[in-house]
Amino acid sequence: MTDELKFTVADRVATILIDRAHKLNAMTPAMADALVAAVAECNASDAVRAVVVTGAGEKAFSAGSDITTLDGYATAWDFRNRADYCDALRACRKPTIAAINGYALGGGLETAMACDIRLASTTARFAAPEIKLGWIGGGGMAAGLAYSIGASNAAMMLLTGDMIDADQARAWGLVSEVLAPDALVARAQQIAAVIATRAPIAAETAKLNLRAAFTMPWDKAIEYERDLQAICFATDDAREGRAAFAEKRAPEFRRR
Repeated sequence: MTDELKFTVADRVATILIDRAHKLNAMTPAMADALVAAVAECNASDAVRAVVVTGAGEKAFSAGSDITTLDGYATAWDFRNRADYCDALRACRKPTIAAINGYALGGGLETAMACDIRLASTTARFAAPEIKLGWIGGGGMAAGLAYSIGASNAAMMLLTGDMIDADQARAWGLVSEVLAPDALVARAQQIAAVIATRAPIAAETAKLNLRAAFTMPWDKAIEYERDLQAICFATDDAREGRAAFAEKRAPEFRRR
């Protein structure tokens, strides 16, 4: 870990805090490595059932990769094969919630899109500004925008590099809710707490199922869904859920 990326767990909810507010929470290679390690801990720990990702301070969720560090790669190929924090978040098996508290630019926008649920404060601003500097995003920018907001809106962002505000992001479907800045993280933690009460294996397979819905042909996605349902149905948690329903009590899920 690093002082500029903090990882905590409480009540089965992990929080990943990008903590470099004086640099708009821009990510360094050391921070990227720490985020990769944090996700690995989430995947390995039965104590984590949901993850909240947010940025420190009031100005930024994350401005993406720190541009001043990019010339530190010996070759473009080394840069291409770097440890990517967006890849790490996409590989998180636990449900993830982005609490976007300001600028989400470049890799910061990709970080948010790598999460399953996105909430924004009224101060949030979103952009894919790489084109203004001579390159394009590489952490899932085009795919994430196309899935989230459609081809024309994605093209608008990718080809101009201009920012959109939180209300526009909500209208386009990039975020689910827009909240007052002082309510943002609490709302993300509230949603995470609800998810943490659900059957963990079912939550993890629901993530797989949703991704399949975007990446598989229609008939194969439905077939895969039924396979995942059968896996869940055979778990101890599913038996507990059925028993709790019959006995009119709250279930106690154990990720088994």
